[in-house]
Amino acid sequence: MTNGRAYPSVLDETVNFLMCNPKEPMTMPDAVILSAIRTPIGVAFKGSLVNTPAEALAELVVTEALERSGLSADDVDDIVLAESMYGGGDLARHAAVAAGMPQVPGQAVNRHCAASLTALANAAGSIRAGMDKVVIAGGVQSTSLMPQLTWRVPGTQDTKQAMPPTFPHSEDVNDDVSINVGWNTAQEVGLSRHEVDSWAARSHQRAVEAIDAGTFVDEIVSVEVQGPDELPSTFSTDEGPRRGSSVEKLATLKPLHPEIEGFSVTAGNASGINDAAAALVLASADLAAEHGLTPLATVRAWASIGVEPARTGMGAIEVIPEVLERAGLTMSDVDLWEINEAFASVPLAACRLLDIDEDKVNIFGSGCSLGHPVAASGARMITTLTHELRRRGGGIGVAAMCAGGGQGGAVLIEVPTP
Repeated sequence: MTNGRAYPSVLDETVNFLMCNPKEPMTMPDAVILSAIRTPIGVAFKGSLVNTPAEALAELVVTEALERSGLSADDVDDIVLAESMYGGGDLARHAAVAAGMPQVPGQAVNRHCAASLTALANAAGSIRAGMDKVVIAGGVQSTSLMPQLTWRVPGTQDTKQAMPPTFPHSEDVNDDVSINVGWNTAQEVGLSRHEVDSWAARSHQRAVEAIDAGTFVDEIVSVEVQGPDELPSTFSTDEGPRRGSSVEKLATLKPLHPEIEGFSVTAGNASGINDAAAALVLASADLAAEHGLTPLATVRAWASIGVEPARTGMGAIEVIPEVLERAGLTMSDVDLWEINEAFASVPLAACRLLDIDEDKVNIFGSGCSLGHPVAASGARMITTLTHELRRRGGGIGVAAMCAGGGQGGAVLIEVPTP
């Protein structure tokens, strides 16, 4: 008998085999990025992607990312897509079948704004653990077409529209992100209305300059859409950035909560409401080498944390030291930062509290200008970092963001120097 049983278990046999056949300790393979793409970002409800379903966006970015990776459908082990606020289902599995990969499963991920960073982390973790060799990861956001959920009011037959709760609501904190994220962050760090407006204005200026310079051409895949005249058209340029934005114009906008004395959050220094998708192909470094493929970047570390829901904006800040520690790096090692502009106060607070050089943060704009397609934003940020660091000849990049209910997420990548 073994362990009280009349037969040996698989575990018993494995232990005996390893004791009799010692080997060198296993090393974890690096998780490398072979392709990174995104759609242009549309303005929700009135922009170019208003009638393009999330399923179509998912199929497009999965297909394009795979094509650019140099791998085939037979190489793919899994697809992981974030789909925050989409109401359930499994867009990743839908995309696998639609893209001609019925043998590939699909995993839906939701961590609100940080969901696609988590999708990338899940993919990288599975690859580093040796469980998968190729995973397509990213996120899809169709705010224009997302389901409107209704709930029955307890004790009645009445219904109301609402999102499933992420945290217990109270008199002090609810789902008003303009307070939990924008205002409370500004208050905690002592940021003025002029400072957050100035950051937002610069975000627009940087985004417009990047568009004019063709900076995003390598990372964007165009979307065929139906135009206002019901004729097909090609959508290829981000819609959010405003050429005429300035501190003076932003200063004329009314605060979202005028009843709160000194409230500094306006539509101008908050992120847009958007539609978009992004996807990256991650693979083990060994498999990439076997196929003769040159990785664009390596995923070195990732982290997620929780903070009090009323301090949600601080999640993007407090997660940064965590991801750096996991990578064995310091602030000075980072060449470029993407810190999501859910509100302008968030990246500005990060720069103040962590002593980050503002000239290295969101150099092509972010949520206030490009927009914030919730489930796709993290993957968009890593995509932009990957392409820019390659143009610069290598370096370290960090994408960090806060997420609903008091969360923070970050991913750190390294682009090798030639």
